[in-house]
Amino acid sequence: MVVFGHFRKPGSTIVRMDHHTVAAISIAGTSLDVLGSLYLAYDLLGGQHGPLRLLTRAVTYSIVFGVGYGIGLGPFFGLAAGIATGVTLSIEFNRAARGLDHYSLPWEALFSAIRGFGFGVGLYRTLGFGFAAGFAILITVGQTFAYVRGMRPAADYSASRRPRLTHRQFWGTVVRTIGYIATALICSTLIHHVDHAWSFAIRVGLVTGIVTGVGTTINPYIEYYADNLPERRLGVFGIGLILCGFALQSLQYWLALLDVRLT
Repeated sequence: MVVFGHFRKPGSTIVRMDHHTVAAISIAGTSLDVLGSLYLAYDLLGGQHGPLRLLTRAVTYSIVFGVGYGIGLGPFFGLAAGIATGVTLSIEFNRAARGLDHYSLPWEALFSAIRGFGFGVGLYRTLGFGFAAGFAILITVGQTFAYVRGMRPAADYSASRRPRLTHRQFWGTVVRTIGYIATALICSTLIHHVDHAWSFAIRVGLVTGIVTGVGTTINPYIEYYADNLPERRLGVFGIGLILCGFALQSLQYWLALLDVRLT
């Protein structure tokens, strides 16, 4: 009887990879498969008036804001703040696109809290729980106050092929920038001292302001794209997501085949 064992070429190098990373990649692959299936099921989900309009907005805004925040404040911050911002904005813009009035103040306060939580999670790893919690609470209060004053993401809503930044949106971006700088300084002074506090606060404010300004400017095009993307292009996009998901999911098996050890 012949028994087949595990053979490795003498002198070959075995690469090590963290098993948490592999698990995260596999989960991402599964998520892409689900998203791709939803896009392929466009007609079954109600076509143009189904949940894919909301999903398309959520994915697009999460990528736009996630990449912007990630470049300026780090990948983890970009992931947390980008998802929180993208999901809440997509809900508000989806309502505006249907010609409905804005949400009630309690709902808008909830959206503010979700975005504040996302920012807090992004800051937690580097600045600790106290700073992150204080920052999240202060910006939640500030955004809720802005809603009360009529400054909300869907203000001056438009869906067109041309980027646009109105006078009100411009000054809203300026106020947001100043507010985030002030919030970072307050948290650094009262909760947890940050080295080079002014430099950090200006960085947070400018990144937030620039990303907000860019996102607001291209918002009309994203809205037009979300409501007018051809069905065939949606199907192609869905197939692409499924293929990417399959590639990510199969990574764990390739690692086993290539003798990559997990740590």
